[in-house]
Amino acid sequence: MATRLWVLAVDDEAPALDELTYLLGEHPDVAEVVGAADATSALRIINERTVDAIFLDINMPGLSGLELARLLGNFAQPPAVVFVTAHDDKALAAFEVGALDYLLKPIRKERLDEAVRRVVAARAAEPAQQPEEPAAETIPVELGGVTQLVRCDSIGWVEAEGDYARLHATSGSHLVRIPLSTLEDRWRNRGFQRVHRSYLVALNMVTGLRTSGASTMVRLRANGSSPPVELPVSRRQARELRDRLIRDPMRTFKPGGGND
Repeated sequence: MATRLWVLAVDDEAPALDELTYLLGEHPDVAEVVGAADATSALRIINERTVDAIFLDINMPGLSGLELARLLGNFAQPPAVVFVTAHDDKALAAFEVGALDYLLKPIRKERLDEAVRRVVAARAAEPAQQPEEPAAETIPVELGGVTQLVRCDSIGWVEAEGDYARLHATSGSHLVRIPLSTLEDRWRNRGFQRVHRSYLVALNMVTGLRTSGASTMVRLRANGSSPPVELPVSRRQARELRDRLIRDPMRTFKPGGGND
């Protein structure tokens, strides 16, 4: 049986902290849970012993939850961060500091259970990961008023819509308030390539390139409910796209056509 979790709960409001501590303590995968009333106390605890996960409020006096999460990102082995907040407008900020999940107050037991499962799964996957291959990142999206996390490795391509980006994933199409340039920087080492000022594509979805005169189109295979698609490739991006596709030893890329 996998080792159970040592968890830290952080909230400056005593009733909220008591509830969170109680709910976590009742979970069968949690061995021990300790509460902290502020981020500074939480940081001291984390420096004293190993913490598997921290369930963290965002808005707190002094050091905020987001600031604490950024500090933890500098640790060699940081705990998994799950935000627990009454504010539904901080999902982008949570994504930027690498949060594993994002729970809205009042806490629903089924969502807390799901967050603990995510922590357990991420912890179990750690020994199998290669250092140069980062774990699958997630991005929070709003579906019917509920925040859900979409794995970047489930996304086939991303389309710019002003300051927003539309994710085309196996779970459907999701609009998020994140510039395409931000996703390009974060996901380049995760197998994504900017092909046009309006498009970012997952290289493992590419089945070929089609050239007609001076125009180049990249062909992507079907992804979930999304059918196969062709997207324009700018002249500036065409050479780098070809180079990355050909260098990938796992691909059977055909520069002049497709293999779908």
